[in-house]
Amino acid sequence: MTQITETIQELNRKIARGETTREALVTRALEGASHASAKSVFTKLYPEAALAAARYADAAQAAGVEQSALAGLPVSIKDLYGVAGETTMAGSVVCKGEPPQTHDAPVVARLRTSGSAIIGKTNMTEFAFSGIGINPHYGTPVNPTDPKVARIPGGSSSGAGVSVALGLAVAGLGSDTGGSIRIPAALCGLVGFKSTQSRVPLDGALELSRSLDTVCAMTRSVQDCITVDAVLSGQPLVVRPRSVGSLRLAVPQTFVLDGLDATVAQAFDRSLSALSAAGAEIVEIPLAEFAEISKVNAPGGLSPIEAYAVHHERLARAKDAFDPRVAARVSLGSTITAQQYIALLDKRRAWIASVERAIRGFDAVLCPTVPTVAPEIARLVASDEEFFKANGQMLRNTFTINLLDGCSYSLPCHRQGELPVGLMVSSIRDDDANLSSVALAIESILQN
Repeated sequence: MTQITETIQELNRKIARGETTREALVTRALEGASHASAKSVFTKLYPEAALAAARYADAAQAAGVEQSALAGLPVSIKDLYGVAGETTMAGSVVCKGEPPQTHDAPVVARLRTSGSAIIGKTNMTEFAFSGIGINPHYGTPVNPTDPKVARIPGGSSSGAGVSVALGLAVAGLGSDTGGSIRIPAALCGLVGFKSTQSRVPLDGALELSRSLDTVCAMTRSVQDCITVDAVLSGQPLVVRPRSVGSLRLAVPQTFVLDGLDATVAQAFDRSLSALSAAGAEIVEIPLAEFAEISKVNAPGGLSPIEAYAVHHERLARAKDAFDPRVAARVSLGSTITAQQYIALLDKRRAWIASVERAIRGFDAVLCPTVPTVAPEIARLVASDEEFFKANGQMLRNTFTINLLDGCSYSLPCHRQGELPVGLMVSSIRDDDANLSSVALAIESILQN
């Protein structure tokens, strides 16, 4: 299978030089989507529409019409977003027979308006409720970075991550509620950008947690994430160049560095050393507020409480049809009172203010995206204990930024030949432009 490994910028330069066409790229992506290595990545393909978008963009360029950066390029969309005329399944079978969407979700419509060639809907954890990516209904996309061992792709945007890692899409539209963009990005060697939640409309996405859900994407570079975010948000970020030597970066010492495996620990230490050698100021800070997260998020947690509000009727009607592990987590929200829920929201608000004060004066906060490399699928399928242990590990660091309502990148920081490791670069809400400048500067050092 011939992969598309270039960035959006590189592909557009090749197209401009006449070295390839958008139709050829989409054709290659669609052929790859039927390859054995792409099993369980897509739940639905749109070959005719994708090829039509590519041909239109090629013809328009030949006529001298300037094209957007995504025009005619293959993009995947998570099976969480409404497409006109289709029932949104969200990685489940429970939704079968529910009314179809009357119109595209705003982000899907914006991708179409940009000229993107949407090649298909990608598989996901049922109802987006896990950082692992296992799906008992449609199969589990295999992480393509290890040719010897079938490892998890990360979730919940599992198919989105694998579609980009396999070179079947230049961007994978997903979502991030507790890390669902950054976890698969880290485990599959990609760049994932979780924007401030309010940047991109949630309309037309099947909810998991309305307080935390964020619409965002994975790509192969920071600049590509910025490009895709401009389409999804309709508000292009003004990203100014930064030198690494101008950066002041915080490294929390509270629990985000606990239990790192050897590969992750070494990659993280190398990254900090490289940034320091390039002139960045690296400052270790306690950030003791992170130790309070379990209390802030009690009882039940925002995700189970809000997911139960969304899915309680489905649970009552067809609990046996759910992934049992998803049903168990959603059910955790069933006994929470309105008084407890409001108290949780108040605790979160105070916690956010405390964390924002603690990291004031820093350009970004750094930690590993996840504490381990991707576990084996078989081990987690076989054991609930192993599954929930790994799920907690995958979500631990990324969830800190969702609870903060911050913005965050995951950048590949492993060496060639190693299993992928992500460096998480994060900041407070509405700091997306500055954070993107920081991420570009850090990426330039990590790639050397």
